[in-house]
Amino acid sequence: MIIEWLKPWEMSPTLMTLFAVSAWLFVRGQRVHRVTRARKVLFWLGLILLYLSLHTMLDYYAERMFFMHRIQHLVLHHLGPLVVMASYPGSVMRAGLPLSWRVRLRDFNRSLAGRALIALLTNPIFVPALFVFLVVIWLIPSVQFYSMLDWRLYRLMNWSVVITGFMYWNLILDRRPCPPSAMTPGGRVVSPIVTMAPQMVAGAVIAFTERDLYPLFDLCGRAIEMSALTDQMIGGLTMWIPAAMTEVIGLLVALRTLMRLSARGRWGGPRLRKKPAAG
Repeated sequence: MIIEWLKPWEMSPTLMTLFAVSAWLFVRGQRVHRVTRARKVLFWLGLILLYLSLHTMLDYYAERMFFMHRIQHLVLHHLGPLVVMASYPGSVMRAGLPLSWRVRLRDFNRSLAGRALIALLTNPIFVPALFVFLVVIWLIPSVQFYSMLDWRLYRLMNWSVVITGFMYWNLILDRRPCPPSAMTPGGRVVSPIVTMAPQMVAGAVIAFTERDLYPLFDLCGRAIEMSALTDQMIGGLTMWIPAAMTEVIGLLVALRTLMRLSARGRWGGPRLRKKPAAG
C-alpha cells in the first residue's frame, strides 16, 4: 500500500535528475565541510518532503482536490524550502562540485552578469514581493482553472513556487550581518510578517466564501467524496493557519539571529570603537 503511494503519478526524468544531483553534491560536500547531524537531518527531510509533494501519488490528489493542492503548495512554497535552507546547504553543495566547475562558478559570480544575477535573486524587495505574488496569482479562479488543465502551466506553477520559496528563505535564514547579507537582520524579522498578511487574508476569503470558487475540481472529478465548499474551506484554512505558522518559524529563526548579532555588536555593521573617556 505504501509503495503504491510512493509511485510517481507522472514520471519526470528532470525531477529525478535534480534530486539525484542535489543529493550527490551534498554527500560529496560533506567530505570537505564538517556538517552537523542536525543539518544533515534538515537537508534530507526537506528533500524528502519536496520529493513526496512533486513525484508521488500526492500529485494526483493535488490535481483533483483543492485542499490537497493547498497542502502540496504549503510544502513546495513554505515548508520544504524552509527546512532545506535551514540546513545551510550552499557551501556544502558548492564544495561537492568538481574543481573545474567550482572555478567556473567563481569566475561567473565575479563577472558583471553574475553579480547582476545574484543582486536580482537576493534583492530584499523583489524576492519577498515575488514570493507573495506567486501565492496569490495562482489562486485567482480563472488562472487556477487554466493552470490545472494545461500541463505546461501546471508545471510552471509548481516550479515557480519552489524556486521563489528557496529564494525567499535564503534571505530570511541568512545568519550574517548586512553587509555582506542582502537583507538587514531587522528586515529578516519584519519580512515574514509582511508576507504573511496577504496570504492569511486570501486564505480567510477562500475559507469563508459560500460559493464554489474552483468548479474545475468537480469538472475533473474529485478524488475524495467531499462537497466543494468543504474542500474549499479546508484549503483556505490550510493557507490561513499552517502556512502562517511556517512563516512564524522563519520569523523566530530570524529573530534569534538578530539577537545574536546584536549581542555581538554586529547588527548593522562592525562594532563602533568607543571613544576614550575624557581625562
